[in-house]
Order: sequence, then structure tokens, then C-alpha cells
Amino acid sequence: MEVTEIMKTDNTLLEKMLSDENLGLALAQVRRNKGASGIDGMEVSELKGYLDEHLEEIKESIRNRTYKPQPVKRVEIPKPDGGVRKLGIPAVLDRFVQQAIAQVLVPIYEPKFSDNSFGFRPNRCCEMAIIRALEYMNDGFHWVVDIDLEKFFDTVDHDKLISLVMRDVKSGEIVSLIRKFLVSGIMMDNEYKESVIGVVQGGNISPLLSNVVLNELDKELEARGLRFTRYADDCAPRTLDISGAI
Repeated sequence: MEVTEIMKTDNTLLEKMLSDENLGLALAQVRRNKGASGIDGMEVSELKGYLDEHLEEIKESIRNRTYKPQPVKRVEIPKPDGGVRKLGIPAVLDRFVQQAIAQVLVPIYEPKFSDNSFGFRPNRCCEMAIIRALEYMNDGFHWVVDIDLEKFFDTVDHDKLISLVMRDVKSGEIVSLIRKFLVSGIMMDNEYKESVIGVVQGGNISPLLSNVVLNELDKELEARGLRFTRYADDCAPRTLDISGAI
């Protein structure tokens, strides 16, 4: 039995996600983001017309848990320091659904996230993380330990992530959708590959899910009494005595 099948359903959150207002905002955001088409070839400019014809059946498929995301298109972007960054391009319709989910979950998670995390959050940016680090330095904290979680997005454990989501999201339909996006698979050079681990970089909900996981790291650093700043999966704890750093 899947974990989502034993959850008590919160129809309030689901209906908020499927409300005309929320879906309208999701459509507008996807159109602002633009971006390339996914494996089905649908362009962002075609999304509104498609929704005009199919929105009600899409909403019903989400309610009865039959909505099936398409595999993401894998692209590799060279890194300045060598190697490649693996990005995923979801189908435009899947980006729309993910955006609708993210918009109702962000208000739930924002109050729970650490004040020391700055990546992928509303009204926060990298410059603010730098300012926070400078404040620590001005306070006399000079030892710095830099943490970069190698291949973080590619190695997130799905079961662990879903268990964290289920702490705060009591809608079985929404949790089921999130899991489906996680395991929707990857297409690269016309070859399908299962996605048994990791969160696709490029999905509209991926930034939020990454913060759900990394908030556990933030809590641990705070419990140890460390002053730190985190932007995405890069973190810099500071302490007067390096023996107290992780």
C-alpha cells in the first residue's frame, strides 16, 4: 500500500489548489517563465488554449488520482568549473500543475523555514544571504566552514521526502501528485530512464521540495548553536572556534 493511500484527505487544500483563482495565477506564472517545450512538444503559448478545452477533465483526474505526469526532457548544461549540470524540462501542462501545487504549499512552509535560508524563497535572494554572512563577520565570527552538498538534487531520497511532506500536507491527492512527479521518469536522446531517486532541477515545485529537505539541515545547525547562511544547497556555518563547526 502506498503511503498516500492511508492519509486522511483534506479537501480544503485540494480545492484551494484547484480553484479558478489559483489556477489562473499558475497559468500566468508559467507564461511569464516561458521556457522550452517538454517531450510532447507543447509550447507555453499553446497552454491556455489547451486548458480552455481540457481543464475540467484535468481537475477531475487530479481529484480521482488518475493524472499522469509525462517524463521530463533531460538536458545537460556545462558547468564553468567542469562537468555538467543535469536539468529537466517538464511538459508545459505538468509545469502548470506543479505551479498550482507550489502556490498552495508555500504559505504552509514559509513560517516553518529557517530565517537563515535564502534560496528559492519569496522575497529572498542571494544578496541577502551575503549580507547575513557579513553581519556574522562584523559580530566577530571569523571561522567559516563551507558546505556544498554534492549532487544534492540528483540524490534526494523519495521516501524520505514524501515522509517530510506528509508531516504538513494532509491532502492525499496532493501528496500522490508530488510522488508521481518524482517518479515520472526521464527522457534523454529518445531513451526512457526511471527516476527512482532525486528531484528534477527545472520543475516548478522542485525548489520548494529542496527546501523541505534542507530545512532539516537548518534545524540541526540551529540546534548546534551555529550561525549560518544557506542558499540552495550551499551553506556556510560560522563559529569562533573551528572545532565546534561541522
